Amino acid sequence: MRVPLPDLAATDAFGARIAMRLRAGDVVALSGGLGAGKTTLARAIIAALGHRGEVPSPSFAIIETYDPPQVRLPLVHADFYRLERPEEAAELGLDHYRDGAALLAEWPEHAGGFAQEPGCLSIAIETAEMGRIAIVEPGSDWLGRLP
Repeated sequence: MRVPLPDLAATDAFGARIAMRLRAGDVVALSGGLGAGKTTLARAIIAALGHRGEVPSPSFAIIETYDPPQVRLPLVHADFYRLERPEEAAELGLDHYRDGAALLAEWPEHAGGFAQEPGCLSIAIETAEMGRIAIVEPGSDWLGRLP
């Protein structure tokens, strides 16, 4: 599935559709080059889940968490760009953070990837002539609830 993201309003709307369907245990795996819009989409999802205020990029902290009532469901926002090997995700305690939470994963390939999980919604963001485009690959748990 291809979703055009010509501007910030379209990105916010797409993020809101994802947030409406997001469940604990799901992974939204965001890939694309530097500046592609991964963090922008993650921020749109977090805002649509109910968070008010600033959403820091987890580039330096690697993992940021959000808990109810701040958001509709427990959420982990991770940026794996700085990981040098996938095992580092486990060393950070990622499984502990994920327990009962949804995960927004930027640079998922640096953590070994999540596409093999049925609850993974893989989104590759690419630059296109008319802005950006999201190429969406759903895991089996997302069939019937695509954004």
